[in-house]
Amino acid sequence: MPASMKFCCDGDGTAKKTAATRVFEAARDLFYHRGIRAVGVDEIVCKAGVTKPSLYRAFASKDDLIAACLEESGREGRVALQAVLEEAGADPRDQLRAMVRYFARKVAAPDFRGCAMSNTAVEIPEPGHPGRTVLESCKADMRAVIVGITRELSIERPEELADGLLLVIEGGMAAHHIFGSQGPCAAMVATSDALIEAHIAKARA
Repeated sequence: MPASMKFCCDGDGTAKKTAATRVFEAARDLFYHRGIRAVGVDEIVCKAGVTKPSLYRAFASKDDLIAACLEESGREGRVALQAVLEEAGADPRDQLRAMVRYFARKVAAPDFRGCAMSNTAVEIPEPGHPGRTVLESCKADMRAVIVGITRELSIERPEELADGLLLVIEGGMAAHHIFGSQGPCAAMVATSDALIEAHIAKARA
């Protein structure tokens, strides 16, 4: 949660969410489950139980609120992925396999409704939009992480493998919107394993 989102305490020491925090949490939930374009400021403040002035004291505009929500999603995603990679150990092949399995588990979760970043990219095509700037940076960082791992393998085209794995991950999350968790996205792990092994085998041939 952004540093500006605070908790205060009642007289008895009980933690109490600030108006800004309630706005942020309500917006993030609504944006993910309903869509950014479909949700207006009125619905956000109603769900948060605050007034419009409270929202605009914390966020200059809906666009800034969108960007804040995406920044937090990106931060959480980076922390979670880093933990997965650390748990996988030092072998780059194990790291790649663990990474794809992490995303496969996300896709299979009952409350999964696609990648928040990719969903936003479809809804907000305008270059320079605060939310678009955040999501593009987040996706670029993710690609850089994958490329960094594939470069640790003794293969001829590490960037090609990285992009192939990114296509499997992004394609699996996108396919979920149409086919659900039992559709093509169920093949994410097998497809990525085959791709990794194909690049390794080619290098050894």
